[in-house]
Amino acid sequence: MTSQPQFFYISPQNYLAGEEVSPIKHEYRQGQVYAMSGAKKSHIIIASNLIILLGNHLRDSPCIVLGSDIKVRIEKANCFYYPDVLVTCDKQDLETNEVFILSPLLIVEVLSPSTAAFDKGEKFADYGTLPSLQEYVLISQSHIEVTCFRQKAGQWQQHSVRRGEILELVSVGLRCPVEALYQKVLGTN
Repeated sequence: MTSQPQFFYISPQNYLAGEEVSPIKHEYRQGQVYAMSGAKKSHIIIASNLIILLGNHLRDSPCIVLGSDIKVRIEKANCFYYPDVLVTCDKQDLETNEVFILSPLLIVEVLSPSTAAFDKGEKFADYGTLPSLQEYVLISQSHIEVTCFRQKAGQWQQHSVRRGEILELVSVGLRCPVEALYQKVLGTN
């Protein structure tokens, strides 16, 4: 007879209460809580470069750009995730002081070797249940490559950008050389 591992369901309310007092961040997926590990310097620089680009681009718009210290609540999938970068233009998100965002327009994850498969698979499926989400972007930190998934006629379409190409984030109207994300990373200046 083999024993089954036991999992204890944690409610979203208990997760949020615990997260308020925890010294480390945790993501929540369908009753399970997962501690987040620290990011490498290249991961942080890439996310910061994108936050600066988006912040400058959206400065005069009603949209806000947020980094990895705010959660996205995905009610339909029963999840809370901390994306590396997100943009929301939703009035409720802009006016509330909640510890999470409900209606992101754009979500960006910088891929780590330990999380890449999850970010491309289950996490993408969970994010995909957000009615507001128009674009999901995955950025490699090991080489210059950005993969964009965009909603078009109810289907996700994939487009990849590599060195020497222009990155276009259609959801927010940003166009820039893909290398701009990698400034001070991977030998770019």
